[in-house]
Amino acid sequence: MGRPRAFDENAVLDAAAGQFRVFGFGDSSTERLCEVAGVRRSSLYNAFTSKEELFVQALQRYLSVVDEAQGAVLRDESRDGRERLEALAGLVLAEERAAARQGHAAGCMVVGAYMTPGLRERDERIARALDDQWERRLALLAQVIRSGQADGSLRSDVHADDGALLVVTAISGLRVIAQAGAAPDRLERVFALGLRPLLTM
Repeated sequence: MGRPRAFDENAVLDAAAGQFRVFGFGDSSTERLCEVAGVRRSSLYNAFTSKEELFVQALQRYLSVVDEAQGAVLRDESRDGRERLEALAGLVLAEERAAARQGHAAGCMVVGAYMTPGLRERDERIARALDDQWERRLALLAQVIRSGQADGSLRSDVHADDGALLVVTAISGLRVIAQAGAAPDRLERVFALGLRPLLTM
C-alpha cells in the first residue's frame, strides 16, 4: 500500500493555478511550481507525473473555483440583472486590485490557454475543459441578461447571446490590459464603458 500524500492536493493545485494564470505554461518552470506549492520535485511528480498533468488538473480545479464564485453572484435572484453583472465585475476587479498590490496582474488560465499556441492540443482534456466552461459561461450570462431585460435593468434590444459574448469579451480584455500594466482604477473605468451597451439609461 502506498504512503499517504503529505500535502493537500487542492492547495497544491490552487498554488499551481496561481502561478500558471500569471506566468502561463511556458514560463512556469517545475522549480518555480514546486516553490509556490511548497512541495519537493519528487513529491510533485509522484502526485502529478509531469508538468503537463499538473497543468491539466490545475486548470480543472481553477475552472471549478471560478465557476463556483462567479455562479454565486450571477445566480443571486435577490439582485436584478444589472446588479449581477456589476457584482461579477466586482469579483474580477477585486482580484486585479489584490494582484496589483503584489506587483503583477491577476492573470487568467483561460485567457492564457487560448492565447498559447498549441496548448489546447497538448491534451484533449485541456480543450474539453475550456470548451465546456465556455458553453456554461455564455449560457449563464445569457440567462442573466434575459433576467435583466425582464426586470428592466438591461436593454431589451440586445440579443442575450450577443450580450453574453460582450461580457466575456470585456472581462478577457480586462485581463489582457491588466497584464499590459493598466492600473486597477483604469480597469474599472474601461470595464464600465464595455458594459454600457447593455445598460438601460
